[in-house]
Amino acid sequence: MHHFKVVVVGGGFGGLAIAKKLASTKIDVCLIDKKNHHLFQPLLYQVATAALSPADIAIPLREIVSDYDNITVTMGEVIDVDKVKKRVVLGNGDEIEFEKLVLATGARHSYFGNDHWEQFAPGLKTINDAIKIREKILLSFEKAERLDSYKESSKYLNFVIIGGGPTGVEMAGSIAEIAYKTMFKNFRKINPQKSRIYLIEGFDRILPPFPPSLSKRAKKDLEKLGVTVMVDKLVTNVTDEGVEIGSQFIPSKNVIWAAGNQASPILKVLDTELTRAGTAIVNKDLSIPNYPDIFVIGDAACFKKEDGKPLPGIAPVAIQQGRYLAKLIKKGAPIENRKPFKYFDKGSLATIGKAKAVGFVGKIKCSGFFAWLGWLALHVLYLTGFRNRISVGLQWFFHYFAGIRGARLIYHSVDDDLPKSKEDVPEN
Repeated sequence: MHHFKVVVVGGGFGGLAIAKKLASTKIDVCLIDKKNHHLFQPLLYQVATAALSPADIAIPLREIVSDYDNITVTMGEVIDVDKVKKRVVLGNGDEIEFEKLVLATGARHSYFGNDHWEQFAPGLKTINDAIKIREKILLSFEKAERLDSYKESSKYLNFVIIGGGPTGVEMAGSIAEIAYKTMFKNFRKINPQKSRIYLIEGFDRILPPFPPSLSKRAKKDLEKLGVTVMVDKLVTNVTDEGVEIGSQFIPSKNVIWAAGNQASPILKVLDTELTRAGTAIVNKDLSIPNYPDIFVIGDAACFKKEDGKPLPGIAPVAIQQGRYLAKLIKKGAPIENRKPFKYFDKGSLATIGKAKAVGFVGKIKCSGFFAWLGWLALHVLYLTGFRNRISVGLQWFFHYFAGIRGARLIYHSVDDDLPKSKEDVPEN
């Protein structure tokens, strides 16, 4: 059985922030992840819409920490935590002992009790999710090109994004750019501009965490791109044929879920208080009640601010929590001397399309071209790996000036599930 001073489960933003801050110290750290790479999730939608390749936004964890002898990377899935004996159990039965444990296991998409919708409306959290969605989008244009009947082809040209938060907004804008700008010159029979893109939000406006004026601007920008924005609408069913919103039905073979998150199920084995979304309710020092050496951070944690509202599940929260914990662990202060975690809100940015974005810092709001430039700069800055930054920067440059999306490869057969073409008069 291996023993480490600190065991970190999850190589996302929070887990990596701890590892980097504890690098080159005398504290031995074990970083465990079921994947072998750190994923820059904020740009995952660009992989799903063929603007970037998976390797542009993912880098092997071993590569990131290769220069630090005190950090060991273990690829495996934690399936149990023994809080009393202080050890974690991996999927094959291996056990790793810890003095301090940090769970930074992130979240998956939640279907609010309708898990059977997932097969028709995939979410976007992993590279696999992004590649599946990318293939589905690209295959849809190919299938529509093969079908003579507009009635048959239209469901392949309808795209429905459920959830109007930053991911949904960015996805809708990106699909609109594919359909209306990138693809229209590549096809002969179909006109990709016949695509209909729907963004559905249950709240009374898109981008609910943003100021209302920026939500309004984002809606206007999306509509200019050709997106139909539907607010105050709840999805009542998702099938293989499309989406039901009460009595309304939108036929579509391309439904993408961006509506909610559910924390990793591993938190259930902690036997501590969880929220409805499965996140662990943590103390002011990010530890769980009664166990001062076990911490939960990032999307897996529910940390309540002074006003009682939980912090949002975004990368800056996870990064700041990771850095705070690394400092706390270095100091080795007893629980009564630990200063509470304080989040410094640097604002938010969301891109709608080329040269369009909205953002705010405190009471300062920005939109349009300069907000977009800020979005580009921040995302390149936060990308891990020098090569990744150059690659992404160059691809965005080519995309801006030539409209090129370089990752439009399909690996599956177009004949799978393709209905036999029926003659019909195409829509004018």
